[in-house]
Amino acid sequence: MTTITITKSSTDSYKRIECSGHAGFADSGEDIVCAAISVLTINLINSIDSFTEDKFTCDQNEDDGYISISFENEPSKEADLLLRSFELGIDSIFREYGKKFLNIKFRRE
Repeated sequence: MTTITITKSSTDSYKRIECSGHAGFADSGEDIVCAAISVLTINLINSIDSFTEDKFTCDQNEDDGYISISFENEPSKEADLLLRSFELGIDSIFREYGKKFLNIKFRRE
């Protein structure tokens, strides 16, 4: 199962997105749930890097299926829109494939 943890501040701005684990929908290389989550996550990181001036850190461990993005400051309006789009996409995957393959957690800091 993939777990996605979305951490927001008390003012509701994004602070961190963490994805860990493999969905387990199918064998490696054929897992459409894992592929969809990966595409959304990688595209989020690339889009924020390419289209905004936001400073962030990214950590990953491919073997563990782990990737995270953390913001140094409150995300810009452009980054916030990209993050909300990511959340919409992840929620769509969750509604389609359910709790067996994807868990979404929300935290406040």
